[in-house]
Amino acid sequence: MTEKLLHFIWRFQYFNRQALATTLDEPIEIIHPGQHNHHQGPDFLQARVRIGTTLLAGSVELHLRTSDWNRHQHSGDPNYHNVVLHVVYEHDGGTSDLPVLELQPRISGLLLEHYQQLMQSNAFIPCGSGINQVPKLTLEAWKERLLAERLQRKAGQLAKPVSNNQLHWDEGFWHLLARSFGARTNAEAFEAIARSLPLKILARHSNSIHQLEAMLLGQARLLDYDYTDDYPRMLQREYRFLQQKWNVKPISLPVHFLRMRPSNFPTIRLAQLAALVQQSAHLFSKVIATTDVKSMEQLFQATANDYWHYHYRFDETTPFQPKRIGEDMIHHLLINVVSPVLFAYGSYHKNAAYTQRAVDILEHLPAENNAITRGFRALAIRAAHAADAQALLELRNNYCNERRCLECGVGNSLLKKALAIATH
Repeated sequence: MTEKLLHFIWRFQYFNRQALATTLDEPIEIIHPGQHNHHQGPDFLQARVRIGTTLLAGSVELHLRTSDWNRHQHSGDPNYHNVVLHVVYEHDGGTSDLPVLELQPRISGLLLEHYQQLMQSNAFIPCGSGINQVPKLTLEAWKERLLAERLQRKAGQLAKPVSNNQLHWDEGFWHLLARSFGARTNAEAFEAIARSLPLKILARHSNSIHQLEAMLLGQARLLDYDYTDDYPRMLQREYRFLQQKWNVKPISLPVHFLRMRPSNFPTIRLAQLAALVQQSAHLFSKVIATTDVKSMEQLFQATANDYWHYHYRFDETTPFQPKRIGEDMIHHLLINVVSPVLFAYGSYHKNAAYTQRAVDILEHLPAENNAITRGFRALAIRAAHAADAQALLELRNNYCNERRCLECGVGNSLLKKALAIATH
């Protein structure tokens, strides 16, 4: 038994409530268990209980043992003066100067066993063997909640610096866009490059793809080598001039080529990013103004300049292959950049049209194919679209991995089912 589980059991009244009585055999009626308090003070507030013939309104404090009351020094704490009932898992003979309700004899052993299995599971998700038993409506409602949580968390990360006047929306969008071009391996480095090159600098050179490339590749320290091709040597000259003009310093983070497909090499992604910056001035404003997914996809269609048709790295010639931003990459940008930014923008300005558009984008895009979506697919839980996939990512990363089964709609449903089985 843990205090977290005890709180869960009390909150949902998952115990035998017949003939309730205190440890002094006074009859108890739970009219309302109270509101769960996540801050300092008693565990449940605004509870209503009848002890004997007396109706009491106040707080409820929960402990694993009665003696914990004195051990936690609640008697002298004014925050606990309004407590009307002390609920414990085990009455160990300790005192609390309050009516005590012991729950241990009233809690189903099957419920405890099922919870223990969830906590000790080494499966892909703790409830992997039971998730298909959750009613479809319950699962769908929980996925909607998970998607909202994911978008709200991402929105908070962007809206906070904006509200603190540290960023404009277009600058924040630029940082997030560059980060996504770096993917997982080079995300931090690409974001650092974007932060080192404000949009006002890039805008001054938007008529020259070579100067944009020179700045992006130079800031990544990819022009720090002796090359034989004329093109990188020209970029080096451009970068030396621009670096002095704008007084910018290359980032200290390295960019990596290892263990990635050539199409994801940082040289290619930075060249594509330069092309996107050149052809899409005021990109954030265009994103805000665009209302349909197809038009949104077209905003991110760009191709790196001609040199890269025959190269993935400087001085290494390869067969002809235009380096377009592909459909998968565009979908990645819409899922991980556009949708969160629209949600953040709508939340910040209290405009539901933008937050709904963020969800609509995800519902019109195919689900991402990654280790997590494949793991759920093996459990017969399929993502119908990107919104579903984002919800499953939130479930796995922020609930399953953290063993937050008691806060999870799926875990709650399965524990409730175990309780129903135990009482029949």
